[in-house]
Amino acid sequence: MSSRDQQPGLLTVEEALQRLLEAARPTADIETIPLTAALGRVLAENQHSPVDVPPADNSAMDGFALRFSDCTPDGEATLPVSQRIPAGTVPEPLQPASAARIFTGAEVPPGADTVVIQEQCQWDESAVRFSGAKPQANIRPRGQDIEKGAIVLQQGRRLTPQDLGLLASVGIAKLPVYRRLRVAVLCTGDELVEPGETLIPGHIYNSNRYMLLGLLQALGFDCVDIGIVADDSEATEQALLKAAAEADCILSSGGVSVGEEDHVKACVDKLGSLDLWRVAIKPGKPLAYGHVRDVPFIGLPGNPVSVFVTFAITARPYLLKTQGASDCSPLTIPVVAGFSRPNSAKRQEYLRARLVPDDQGRQRAELAGSQSSGVLSSVCRGDGLVIHKLGEAISEGDQVLFLPFPDLLY
Repeated sequence: MSSRDQQPGLLTVEEALQRLLEAARPTADIETIPLTAALGRVLAENQHSPVDVPPADNSAMDGFALRFSDCTPDGEATLPVSQRIPAGTVPEPLQPASAARIFTGAEVPPGADTVVIQEQCQWDESAVRFSGAKPQANIRPRGQDIEKGAIVLQQGRRLTPQDLGLLASVGIAKLPVYRRLRVAVLCTGDELVEPGETLIPGHIYNSNRYMLLGLLQALGFDCVDIGIVADDSEATEQALLKAAAEADCILSSGGVSVGEEDHVKACVDKLGSLDLWRVAIKPGKPLAYGHVRDVPFIGLPGNPVSVFVTFAITARPYLLKTQGASDCSPLTIPVVAGFSRPNSAKRQEYLRARLVPDDQGRQRAELAGSQSSGVLSSVCRGDGLVIHKLGEAISEGDQVLFLPFPDLLY
């Protein structure tokens, strides 16, 4: 990328994100919670298995357990049935030259080294005849999945449903996790009214408040809802002080530019410190980071799609790192562009797109309506964001990077 590809004085998205992540200070507060309450929480310590999984050799199939030495070299035999072993029972040692009826998940009896699946057998209550037995077949050895003492999950992991199942499988009932981050949300603007109120001329409904609260709740944070803040210096200062007293981080939409009615910048400067960055990102451009009474502050733009994109690309990784998460980067997948953007991008653009399979079975990204920063409906129509890289053009059929919404929102 040459210097002509970027508007002068703008940070790249990567530079802005690096600054934010370097400034993030992970929380140190830990609490112990039951496994049933741990979904989405961040592990504060490595978790080691206190047991082997499985705890003993067990059968992978319904069939018969036996010694392979009791078979012919081709794996054939007729043997008396000496015991029946359902799952959940403790077997007796296998009698010599006999077989045990065994079921999936049941412990293999001492002395047995093979399980023949029932489809290869003919049997009654007293004897079984089979062919095709193979040594060690259909036996899941002790510790095959997890060995006692092994690290099951590492510190910093955001717990998923499958993680909870894994922890349960080794008998862990309680977990040390980082305390939920408290994030204060305030929306600035005299033009804003709440849904349900009468919309008068010159006003708009406050969509940013509900979107930001939803984004934070989906990530597992606790929200401090400050509400709408008037375009007034005193009101802005009081709202920021309230947010700083009640939250671990403050998130605002609007009011961080340099206009006469943008009071957030001056108030944050007065109450702490503020860096206002101009970032080569579209939608969006102004991004503020600073502190109010030592509480971190992030100021996002005011247009709703700009709020959504800048939150997903910059604020989300910062907040997750502050929460203690070790992996804050969203998944990116290559897809085929089903559109053209012939002009070289002066700012790295995040295009709302939906995925449609093409006639070759490949995922093809098509634009989800207008890409204006005020058209929030295109976010709802899309499946994710296509990255239009800084300094590049896109032709239909090019490979582009796609950020799926589920990986940006949860």
